[in-house]
Amino acid sequence: MLQDAEPPFFQMSGVSKSYGGAVALDHAELTVRRGRIHAILGENGAGKSTLLKVMSGVVQPDEGTMHFEGREVSFASPAEANAAGIVCVYQELSLIPDLSVADNIYAANPPRRFGMIDRRAQRRQAEEALARAGAADINPLAKVRDLPLSRQQMVELAKGLAHAPRILILDEATSALTAADVARVIDVLKRLREEGLALLFISHRMHEVKALADECTVYRNGRHVMSFDAGTRSDNEVVEMMIGRKYQHAFPSKPAAKSAAKAADQPSDARSTGPVLACRDLAWSDTLRGISFTLRPGEILGLGGLDGQGQRELLLALFGVLRGCAGKIEINGKTVSIGSPTAARAKEIGMALIPEDRKTEGLMLPMSVRENLSFAALDRMSTAGIIDRDRQHSLVERMMELLAIKSFSIDAPVAALSGGNQQKVVIAKWLIRQPKILLLSDPTRGIDVGTKQELYQLLRRLADEGAAIVFYSTDYDELIGCCDRVLVLYEGRIKKELVGPTITEQNLIASALDLPVGQTLPSTGVAR
Repeated sequence: MLQDAEPPFFQMSGVSKSYGGAVALDHAELTVRRGRIHAILGENGAGKSTLLKVMSGVVQPDEGTMHFEGREVSFASPAEANAAGIVCVYQELSLIPDLSVADNIYAANPPRRFGMIDRRAQRRQAEEALARAGAADINPLAKVRDLPLSRQQMVELAKGLAHAPRILILDEATSALTAADVARVIDVLKRLREEGLALLFISHRMHEVKALADECTVYRNGRHVMSFDAGTRSDNEVVEMMIGRKYQHAFPSKPAAKSAAKAADQPSDARSTGPVLACRDLAWSDTLRGISFTLRPGEILGLGGLDGQGQRELLLALFGVLRGCAGKIEINGKTVSIGSPTAARAKEIGMALIPEDRKTEGLMLPMSVRENLSFAALDRMSTAGIIDRDRQHSLVERMMELLAIKSFSIDAPVAALSGGNQQKVVIAKWLIRQPKILLLSDPTRGIDVGTKQELYQLLRRLADEGAAIVFYSTDYDELIGCCDRVLVLYEGRIKKELVGPTITEQNLIASALDLPVGQTLPSTGVAR
């Protein structure tokens, strides 16, 4: 039972919100206390983000009330909520790439002197905000576009802290961060809690919730399910509250592993045929340094290592995005030149890439589900350059059924879907092409446990049907649970190949740190 000695700092009661025929919130409840970290849990589409958007003035509720320090409030805009001390840091960045870090942090309200922006004061205050966010190493004069995604997310956090919040909301704000940045953010949030802030924290990473939360609230289908003190429910109990059913083991069974010698003697098995993809000494700039590996049909090959060791660049190089790559790529034993994504997805190569950032790299958010699902396969839906609407409708409906994409209409804007369903659209638009080689870059970032489980099952099913899959993940559990082999990258090189039972957390971390496998790790550990 949660402690009720202190009156609620902020409270929402009976809050409902619908979009057309879709109910996002159904008489939802939330109680927030000062000096506490409150985890908001639920599947994508459970109503978490909508609840926080109501709280921060982004959307207006259809009914319900909010009380802040005992006084009823409503916010017509985020600016009103910010003025009251409620600030939200979202997973989707609100930064302007061509402006400096300092300009972004104070875009809404820069310090002024004689009516002009005081650049010196702005830089000084930006440095203070960055330091408070645990990102003092970021140059406030750097252009945002020149920073990697993880560093941009830290700027977003600094921007939120610059508003001097009394309630700070983090909506999947750690999902794009490196392990090192996550560790910094955890320290920052604990310090803010000690300063008396109320913090709301949405994350699908249960280890982060366990490391941070004082209390938890679970939502399902827009309704409040339960609130409880952190640590009083097991992981399985929490997941079952979220998904509304018994929780099964997340990862499907792997096929029995075969030694290299046995594989050579048993060519009838799909995993024992010749490689569909072979890389020979692939290099690019200082990021990829002589990458060589093979990939067979029916195999899920993982890419591990600390973030930023060349994993994403390897996928981009394979898909023809990077210019000036050296080395050789072979498809079914034949050397090919992949100079563009168009060449990569051509029938003779049959490659598809699921990018890490679905919002900016995978989807056209204002356009419909139908249109987004069609982009990658218009040639398969057209005759003489004219789209066959019946065939398009049939293929789109089949993909929505196959991946259980939830949308009240195939003509609804994809922006209206939950994060998990948006990710399914990104995957489905490429599956229409029936790719032979599927490249995935951290595809479960920011999606819920139920959708993750569906994705794991889908990947194994595709592999069983003969697809060859390269799967980069920052989550060790995914590499262990999904992959037949894992290549661990370090400074742009493959440092270790782990196979079958050797794919363990200990070995993954040791290899990522360039330590011998089996060596005792440093006592400080590694933030996951």
